[in-house]
Amino acid sequence: MLDRGDSRPTRIGRDEGRAADEERDGAAQGCGAYRRIARVAGAFEGKRALVLGVANKRSIAWAIAQRLADEGATLAFTYQGDRIEKSVRDLAATVDGALVTECDVRSDDDVGRVFDEVGTAFDGSLDVLVHSVAFAAAEDLEGRFTDTPRDRFWLALDVSAYSLVACARSAEPLMEQAGGGSILTMTYLGGERAVPHYNVMGVAKATLDASVKYLAWDLGAKNIRVNAVSAGPVRTLAARSIAGFPTMEAIVEERAPLHRHVGADDVAAGAAYLLSDAAKNVTGTTLYVDSGYHAMGM
Repeated sequence: MLDRGDSRPTRIGRDEGRAADEERDGAAQGCGAYRRIARVAGAFEGKRALVLGVANKRSIAWAIAQRLADEGATLAFTYQGDRIEKSVRDLAATVDGALVTECDVRSDDDVGRVFDEVGTAFDGSLDVLVHSVAFAAAEDLEGRFTDTPRDRFWLALDVSAYSLVACARSAEPLMEQAGGGSILTMTYLGGERAVPHYNVMGVAKATLDASVKYLAWDLGAKNIRVNAVSAGPVRTLAARSIAGFPTMEAIVEERAPLHRHVGADDVAAGAAYLLSDAAKNVTGTTLYVDSGYHAMGM
């Protein structure tokens, strides 16, 4: 991006007063030009991005998608099931979208098909992958973790953690063709510490966190970066299924150093940094967007 100072015109051979006036006018015009350029040629100008996990306008994935689109990216979206298809298609129609397609991340065949479609839509290349996918049965977010049945334990890990591995594997050749790329997933502090009612999802997030590090090592040789954002409690559709979510929000507001809630736009800002070239030497990292709550001992 342009530096504001560089956009100011210089005046030579004029009287001092007139020069000062013109310099001020030029600076104002230059700043206006800077803002226009920043909108047209943003950090993701010409980039191709696939976003998994948009459910509705309150989704963190949608906030990230909007940020990418605002800064120049062309987007592809996936949805899971007929129930949310219309919502995703309606949202995708408001940005520069090249593809909307269904994806069941539990199926290797389905994941492969999606990335084939993405490759076709984006001329064989992909720059950005946003993975905002997680699932656990509602009943497993209410009682004791100890009582989680085997089948639903593996379901939570499959959807919430292994899906990142499957998507990264399919994205690898497309990102290699692009000369590199950036992969981002969404995690939560419940993967590091026991959070009441988070239960099996916390175990899935712990698996996801470890996967980020191992994927970063594997893919770094091809200039593909893998990072995560750990967000504080954000009011999304998924959050509603967590028993005691309002209590989680209240505790964060009370005990976090910044004493305030986190919104989807805050998370999107952190995600945009990790996905952009500004973070070209950042990989295998988790960025906390939680008002500093993760730093507190109690």
